[in-house]
Amino acid sequence: MKLRSTFAACAAAFASLLPLQAAAVDCYRMGQGDVRASVCRVDLRRDRLQLFLRDDRGRILGGFAELEQWLGSQGRTLQFAMNAGMYRPDYTPSGLFVADGVQQRPLVTAAGHGNFFLKPNGVFLLTASGARIVETSEYPQLRERVLLATQSGPLLLHAGRIHPAFRENSDSRLIRNGVGVPAQDQALFVISDTPVNFHQFATLFRDGLHCPDALYLDGSVSSLYAPQLGRSDRLVPLGPLIGVAAPRP
Repeated sequence: MKLRSTFAACAAAFASLLPLQAAAVDCYRMGQGDVRASVCRVDLRRDRLQLFLRDDRGRILGGFAELEQWLGSQGRTLQFAMNAGMYRPDYTPSGLFVADGVQQRPLVTAAGHGNFFLKPNGVFLLTASGARIVETSEYPQLRERVLLATQSGPLLLHAGRIHPAFRENSDSRLIRNGVGVPAQDQALFVISDTPVNFHQFATLFRDGLHCPDALYLDGSVSSLYAPQLGRSDRLVPLGPLIGVAAPRP
C-alpha cells in the first residue's frame, strides 16, 4: 500500500506539469556577437518536458527518428528534442537520470576526467515548482520530489557567474549544446550553429538569453530535432534524449 501511495503522489505531481493544450515549442535562431545558435523555449505551464532513453522493450532509442517512431506508435507527435547529457559506451547516462519521477541512475559525485567531472558540474531538474539547475553538491539537499533530472558538466553559469575554468581566448571550439533556466516556468535548450568555446557559450546564456543558471550538455555529438527549423540531426547514435511530445490532433 505504501508503494501505491508513493506512486500515486508522484503521478499527481507530475500531472501538474502536463500541458493544458497542445502547442508547438517555440524554436528560433539568434546571434550574440560572433556566435550563432538555435534555441527552443519550453513553456512548462503548457508543454510536458520528458526524458527518453529506452522503448517499451527496453531497447535504447538512440536517435530522433527512433524516438519519433516510438512516440507515433502511442499516438503522439514529437515537437522538439535534444541530446540530454553525456553517456557511457552502452549509451546509458553518465550521471543522475530521473525520468517520469523514477530514478534510473544515481547521482555521481566522484572525481574523474573530462568535461562531465569539471567541477562545479550540475543537474537540470523539474519538480512540481518548475525547472531548476543546481550544483551537484546541492542536489541531495532538495526536499521536493524530483520528476525529471539529468546530470552533466560543467556548469556554464551558476547564479550568474561563468565557470571559473573557462577562458575567453580558448581555441577549443565545437558545436555545443546546453540548457538554461531564465525562470521556473521556462527552460531554454540551445545548440550553437557555429563552433564556440565554453566562455562564448556561457556568455550567450548570460547576456543573450538572460539565464542566471545554465548547464552544458555535450559537444561534437550535439543534436537537435526542431521541425520549425527544419532540423532532425542524425550525427551519431545518442544516449539520453530530452523533448516534448503532444497527442496527435
